[in-house]
Amino acid sequence: MMKHAGLYLHIPYCAKKCCYCDFPSWAGRLGTARPYTARMLEEMREKAGSRVIDTLYIGGGTPSMLPPALMEELLTGARRCFEFSPDAECSSEANPGAISDRMLNVMAGGGINRLSLGAQACQERLLSMLGRIHTWADVEQAVQNARARGIGNINLDLMFSLPGQTLADWKETLEAALALKPQHLSCYALIPEEGTPMKDALDRGERKLPSDELDREMYELCRKMTAEAGMVQYEISNFALPGYECRHNTDCWKRREYIGIGCSACGFTDGVRYRNADTLDGYLAGEAPQEERIAPRDAMFESVMLGLRMTEGVSDALFREDHGISLREAFKEKLDGPVREGLAVWEDGHYRLTRRGMDVQNRVLVQLMDD
Repeated sequence: MMKHAGLYLHIPYCAKKCCYCDFPSWAGRLGTARPYTARMLEEMREKAGSRVIDTLYIGGGTPSMLPPALMEELLTGARRCFEFSPDAECSSEANPGAISDRMLNVMAGGGINRLSLGAQACQERLLSMLGRIHTWADVEQAVQNARARGIGNINLDLMFSLPGQTLADWKETLEAALALKPQHLSCYALIPEEGTPMKDALDRGERKLPSDELDREMYELCRKMTAEAGMVQYEISNFALPGYECRHNTDCWKRREYIGIGCSACGFTDGVRYRNADTLDGYLAGEAPQEERIAPRDAMFESVMLGLRMTEGVSDALFREDHGISLREAFKEKLDGPVREGLAVWEDGHYRLTRRGMDVQNRVLVQLMDD
């Protein structure tokens, strides 16, 4: 029986590098797009037929910057190399300021049925501070254009806890986003990453993050407003209308297999995790991926670490199916400490974090680690 998996395609091009971004992406390198696409198609052929694809996710970088003809080649190549489930979820990220009508036509024609737009904030001063190249009007137009082409499953990425952002700003952004009636919102607090201009500016004192108290107020406001809009929080940072949870990400959090194609793309098949060459030039030169076979004990901890991101928590039945033993057999009395502290509960065969536990997830994970 053929195994099932997700498929991830990485597009490493950007019009401009955002000041907070540490993802493998480059501005000014679009001239390599044709050989890069050819290399991705070659990699897909090398892995062809190995799995039935349940989810496709095209990320970046900015996938919508790829010339539409090359995106069409990738989408056609993926379906030639792999069998797709009839109800496969096929997502692509896009920059609201860099997605043409032609690209939307290509995506819709190639089976993309879910679009994830990097909206971030509705205030021009905050978008400018982040280095974004779009306006909120671009977000509204991109949503309208996608739906006109039959791409009806829309996610908006939003950011909070930004330098200079007030609670009123965040409320305004949430209101503007929810007014577009998206099926999904991803709401992330800014994490300043080493080596980014944002982190450097914070270190120099040129910018200042909101207080921890304001950060929590913003998070709670997000929970409240999404719930009022009929959305369910299914992961620490993700909210969806019922039935519109991102299947690709949920499968990753459940340690389902996925195939990564492209520069810096990661994959996980047959108990082996791999990562392709981190640099664009290295990938084009055919550098071999780094591989790591996950030891059984590490695999068990990964199941818990990833599963506790989700509000449903870790399924004991799924854990037993994957590892051959129950959660209790694997972690014994370590499971009890977080329960006593009110940070975790057992419910309907799942070990999950409470609302308070989700705020201190790392504290729980430390208790579950091997001594």
